Amino acid sequence: MEREERERLHEAVEAGERLSPVARRVAAYRQATHDAADEAAAVLTGRLCVVDPPGAPRWRVLPLGPEDGMRLGRLSAAATLMHLTAAEDRLLHELAEDVPRASREIRALGPVRRLFTSRRRREAATQAAQRLLEGHRSWASERNQRLLDRLDAQGREPALPLAPDQALSPRAGLRDRLGPPTAHEQVVDVPGLARLPEAVALLASLLTRKQHARASATAAGEAVRDAAVLRLLEAMPVERLRTVTRERLRVGALADAGITTVRAVLEAGQALERLPGVGELTARRMVGAAESLRGLARADASVRLDPQDRTPEAEQLLAALHTWEVLRQAAKARDLLALAQALGPLAGQVAPGSSHLVVLSGGSDASDLLDLLLPLPERAAELAAALADVRRGDPWADFVRRPSDYFALLSELGLAEETGTYGELPDDVVEAVRRQELDGTHLRVSLRGYQSFGARFALVQKKVLIGDEMGLGKTIEALAVLAHRAAEGGRWFLVVCPASVVTNWVREVTLRTGLAARKVHGTGRDHALRQWRAEGGVAVTTYATLGRIWADLDGFELDGLVVDEAHYVKNPGAARSERVGRLAARTEYVVLLSGTPLENRLGEFAALVGHLRPELLDGEERTPLEFSRAVAPVYLRRNAEDVLLELPELVEVDEWLDLSRADERAYSEAVAQGSFMAMRRAAFRSGPRSAKLERLVEIVEEAEANGRRVLVFSYFREVLLHVTAAVPGRVFGPLTGSVPPAQRQAMVDEFSAAEGGAVLVAQIQAGGVGLNIQAASVVVICEPQVKPTMEWQAVARARRMGQLESVQVHRLLAEDSVDERMVEILSGKSEIFHRFARVSQTAQAAPEAVDVSEADLARLVITAERERLFPQEALDQPQDAPAPLP
Repeated sequence: MEREERERLHEAVEAGERLSPVARRVAAYRQATHDAADEAAAVLTGRLCVVDPPGAPRWRVLPLGPEDGMRLGRLSAAATLMHLTAAEDRLLHELAEDVPRASREIRALGPVRRLFTSRRRREAATQAAQRLLEGHRSWASERNQRLLDRLDAQGREPALPLAPDQALSPRAGLRDRLGPPTAHEQVVDVPGLARLPEAVALLASLLTRKQHARASATAAGEAVRDAAVLRLLEAMPVERLRTVTRERLRVGALADAGITTVRAVLEAGQALERLPGVGELTARRMVGAAESLRGLARADASVRLDPQDRTPEAEQLLAALHTWEVLRQAAKARDLLALAQALGPLAGQVAPGSSHLVVLSGGSDASDLLDLLLPLPERAAELAAALADVRRGDPWADFVRRPSDYFALLSELGLAEETGTYGELPDDVVEAVRRQELDGTHLRVSLRGYQSFGARFALVQKKVLIGDEMGLGKTIEALAVLAHRAAEGGRWFLVVCPASVVTNWVREVTLRTGLAARKVHGTGRDHALRQWRAEGGVAVTTYATLGRIWADLDGFELDGLVVDEAHYVKNPGAARSERVGRLAARTEYVVLLSGTPLENRLGEFAALVGHLRPELLDGEERTPLEFSRAVAPVYLRRNAEDVLLELPELVEVDEWLDLSRADERAYSEAVAQGSFMAMRRAAFRSGPRSAKLERLVEIVEEAEANGRRVLVFSYFREVLLHVTAAVPGRVFGPLTGSVPPAQRQAMVDEFSAAEGGAVLVAQIQAGGVGLNIQAASVVVICEPQVKPTMEWQAVARARRMGQLESVQVHRLLAEDSVDERMVEILSGKSEIFHRFARVSQTAQAAPEAVDVSEADLARLVITAERERLFPQEALDQPQDAPAPLP
């Protein structure tokens, strides 16, 4: 090799030794960057899942967590690597691999090494030198050195985390790894995404939790029954063993050993044989007799819940019932459960701290998915909070507040037996009703067995008259029918009722169902009617308003019609009767409600049946028995004593009413005066024009028609005078604080001895304490009391040992008034008074512990009502102190 050539070769080798390490470093960085990107992509794409909810579009979704920023950074680092042409890529490979290899091979051409190198290696070295010389001009060019410097500089830049919202940007490099492009692709920030796994797990397991809760409630009920049996056996003397066996048992030996009860015999078991005078055979017979008595006792034992007997078993049962109630109500949201189950794969991929979703879809953008996702954590949190409230709360307080709900749950579990459920229905109708399923999807209340039967009876027979005695829940039965029809696709329902109960119906629809209530009455009538026609729901109107909106109903098809206090349409010649009849004729499902017994008023009865199925009577004269048989397919009546085996049952009804115009004037004057006492009694000031007095008269009339006696309580003597003047029938009182004790009892005795219905009017402070008035089974409280204990004590006058009838408590409450403010505060909706409003063990021992300061309550209520009625006026008028007894 010539000298010049050797110099050129030496220059090439030096250049290679300078550039090759850089090229190797660049190549290694680029390879590591691609490997890291591939690994990050495998993790991310492996987390990509499909969300395919029922009835919704299909999405592919990738949740991004806190650690994914670095993964996106690695993908971005790979995506932003300098692009190399094929020639540049060959150049990099040549510098990193070929040039160092050629440099190693040409070492065999050195003067000393040539002496010890084989010919073959010398030839290879010569070829390598030739390649090195030929390529040197190319790879060692200034341009290529600048390229290498740029590539090396890029390799010194570390991969940095990328913000999740950049996941689909071209520089992130993720999009190409997610499959074919779709019409809608977006990265969205999802508040509460990290809570999704917990929410989905809770909601998706609802059905299993509900079944478990039902089983737990049943077991708790049986535990209550078992405890009752043990108490019964504890009180049963051992002499009773002889009544269930023909064998002669020497029970005297048991008494001598201190075993005096049947329970003690069971607990001793075969150990009895060790007692003097008792052998193995006798012990076996004694235990067998005791087991027989236990079986008989269990067959007769009922599951009773009594706030005066708060056993641990009963408390556990209440908590179990409440838990089951909460879970099964939540489980009615079937679309929510189906969504939770569909989101299971996504929830399983959401890591703690996740906040973003990559959403890909060909049919719908991410906003539709968010509409489904966002409510889930909140709904789950509500459910978790409700379950926590059950665990933390006082179960007895909730039971005292709504006992009928708990008895309905017991009935549904078969723990509270009911008789008389079928009334006088024919067997074939009963059998058809029993086969009918009731869809409770839109119901928010448990039905007692007889209530469920009543609703299913209406669904089977389609047009019926339900005449259950007042207090048994006819409203709930009718709402169950409408809720079932709504589940079948019905949208337009109409309730026609007296004006005095419109507000109550609206409240019941809202509280007890998931249906929209439309109050088609009063000032907002036209707007509510338009909304109902457009959107559906339950329109509640009055007999009078029905005439005014009749043209709007012409040709309008109803999915269900309910007529409350149906005796209002007993006169065939009346316009309202004609209108109801025409509506009923063109509506497939019709429910007439009346708590007034009709068996002795055949003419009125026939008129009502004529609205339903006139062909049942055909105008023929019939004996009462024949009449009863003829109308049986459409008429169902149950008395309280027939179905409420846990008597004396306390049935509480809040009668929410709209103030009449006269009431409103009197009430506004009282508010303007800042008089708390005047505000409380204003609803009765207008006498016959009083909405409360009108409803009270209706309650009394229905009670008297059912042969029930009525107690009317008010704090105010003025109110009692209005009541005494207005109510029909025999009225006793007013019983006030000025009546001497002896005369009070004489008044009560006379009231109790009165034949049929009667009314005792009493000041709640005087009649609510110290008197036993078991003759009354209907209690009306004219206004909320400052001290809740005063109401409880008044109700207890009628609901106590010796009362053989259910006790119905009607509280007359005016909306948008002092009544509503007091109920809100005293029921615990105000945090200020929450601790005072609970019924607890302490309250039972010291009732005054739950009462609220009257002065504080008056101040709160007056301030709130002045702000509501006179928002622009300065609230600087003096507020009177609580007045003495009127």
